[in-house]
Amino acid sequence: MKYLIANEKDLTKRKYLLAKHIEDFRGTVFRQTMFAEFEDMAHREMAENGALTPGWLCDTYDALNTKYFGPALSHDDLIKYEWARIPHFYSAFYVYKYATGYSAASAISDMILQNGAENYIEFLKTGESDWPIELLKIAGVDMETEKPVRDAMKVFRGLVDELEKLTESEE
Repeated sequence: MKYLIANEKDLTKRKYLLAKHIEDFRGTVFRQTMFAEFEDMAHREMAENGALTPGWLCDTYDALNTKYFGPALSHDDLIKYEWARIPHFYSAFYVYKYATGYSAASAISDMILQNGAENYIEFLKTGESDWPIELLKIAGVDMETEKPVRDAMKVFRGLVDELEKLTESEE
């Protein structure tokens, strides 16, 4: 995606690529993190109070949407029901893997572009010989630190800034 964006001369196509990459970040990092928080809250509610009600689930999900997407997004009263149609919640505690995986992939991509693919190739050679968090260290990504997620957020901010700049230059 970075190559496509960097080499696209057509302004409309470049803006499309930026918007697509931004949407991929939003859907994978932000939304899946929100799902993980919702899932954690639901499990805590069940453990502490013994039951989940449709009202609690809807109100909690609605509040998280407001927290994550804020006033820039038009509020849709029906969003509070979205939790019920998301199959991820029926397989406990895995949605966070989307966000962490995307952050790790962003870090690996940057490393390949800056330093070549040698560490990544070594990482690929390992197969499933250890826990993923240990194997990622071979590729140069330490998911036990905040760095990969913070760096991914810098990439996201850069994409948004570039799209805003291109959009403003047209006005």
